[in-house]
Amino acid sequence: GQALDMGRRGDADILFVHDQVAEEKFVAEGFGLARRAVMYNDFVLIGPAADPAGVAGKDIVAALRKLAASNAAFVSRADKSGTHAAELRYFKTAGIDDPTVKVAGRSFDYRACGCGMGPALNIASSANAYVLADRGTWLSFKNRGELKVLVEGDSRLFNQYGVIVVNPARHPQTKTELAQAFSDWIVSPEGQATVAAYKIGGEQLFFPNATTAR
Repeated sequence: GQALDMGRRGDADILFVHDQVAEEKFVAEGFGLARRAVMYNDFVLIGPAADPAGVAGKDIVAALRKLAASNAAFVSRADKSGTHAAELRYFKTAGIDDPTVKVAGRSFDYRACGCGMGPALNIASSANAYVLADRGTWLSFKNRGELKVLVEGDSRLFNQYGVIVVNPARHPQTKTELAQAFSDWIVSPEGQATVAAYKIGGEQLFFPNATTAR
């Protein structure tokens, strides 16, 4: 969300983001030239290994319903990021339009940090709380404490990344030629191979799909 706002203000030349609905709206409003799919990974629900809310499994919606009815803590980025947008979509699908509101049958401790993924994971680690994360950040995160992946494999956890060149008609000062060069490279065979080759601890973080998704 903050990245898209930077693009709207002309404070960026190119955006590399992962909130497809918001990205398509950004382009439709004339702020971006086009949206190109680049790669994907997935979201995972992280939590304490003991799993006091009993959420472990593949169904993210069922997991969030159980979590909301428990006394466990959940850390939200609450920062308008792609991850935060996905979290809110999953809660809404679970019948929870606003997880910050206390209602009957909803007893979990929802903590909005207004922070990035790394800090949110640090808070979750220190509080032994649950948190939604993209797999790439989780794989590179070292301060795990008792946390582990509890929910993964749900098709709804698919996380697509796209690249958008900011429209110079809106912001003539942007470096369109350089931005377009990067956009062209990242979806090229060389760029896609670079994405596929990026690993942490021998595990691939992102999967290129520029030729199969638009």
